[in-house]
Amino acid sequence: MILVVGSTGVLGGMIARLLLEQGLSVRILVRPDSSYAGLVELGAEPIFGDLKEPDSLGAACRGVDTLVTTANSALRGGADTVETVDRKGNRNLIDAARTASVQHFIFVSALGVSEESGMDFMRAKAETERYLRDSGMGYTILQPNAFMDTWIPLLVSSAVQAGQPVTLVGEGRRRHSMIAAADVAAFTIACAENKATLNRSIPLGGPEAVSWRDILAACERALGHPLEVRRLALGESIPGLPDLVSQFAAALESYDSPLEMAQIASALGVRLTPVEDFVTELLAPAGRP
Repeated sequence: MILVVGSTGVLGGMIARLLLEQGLSVRILVRPDSSYAGLVELGAEPIFGDLKEPDSLGAACRGVDTLVTTANSALRGGADTVETVDRKGNRNLIDAARTASVQHFIFVSALGVSEESGMDFMRAKAETERYLRDSGMGYTILQPNAFMDTWIPLLVSSAVQAGQPVTLVGEGRRRHSMIAAADVAAFTIACAENKATLNRSIPLGGPEAVSWRDILAACERALGHPLEVRRLALGESIPGLPDLVSQFAAALESYDSPLEMAQIASALGVRLTPVEDFVTELLAPAGRP
């Protein structure tokens, strides 16, 4: 049995569907008000629970061999905060999994997390990584770079659809190996099947490092016309978006994060998605008359 936590999110949903397509037994941790019916129709076993409620997690983990979690508080709100979900919630889940003798705990973290980070979200991720390593369970920690599926829609396609300028934070020259969520899902599935990934932390990125200027150029090619760009200084808030997004956008302009992915992608059988392909699929329809 494989338990997927975060299955009603974009990445967790992709992972759950891929596992179900392979005919595997999949359990999903869900809340009563979440949208999970589609996964149940595909064969997933739902069980109600919440990372913030430790007593609800034991039954979810019982009989589970592999646990995959993508759950986080980003872009949520209310009672779902960094403290309640990314810090305490993940500890609750690790404790429940250890008690249930889960053999393989796969945690989707983020590239560059540190317990000294200036962002509480990144500190909480790093603390969870350490807590998992110290748990005694077999683990795999995946550390994906910035998600194409998150950042390009947030800063580009949503603005295009609204007829607004695209926001560029800083100079847009820093280069990052952005990765498609579908590729992170594929790596996760491969790790669940490949015991050689046990007790490893694996950075994940796309096939090339690109800057925001490169991404905007690819978007303009997909659309067939130039984009109007609004530039913000580092530290300025992006209108209409949560502060966490502005913080991440500014952080991405403070360093480069190229990754050499050919070897691990080949070893795990993952075909990486180029940014050009991603934006063409995302934006080309908007550029047609």
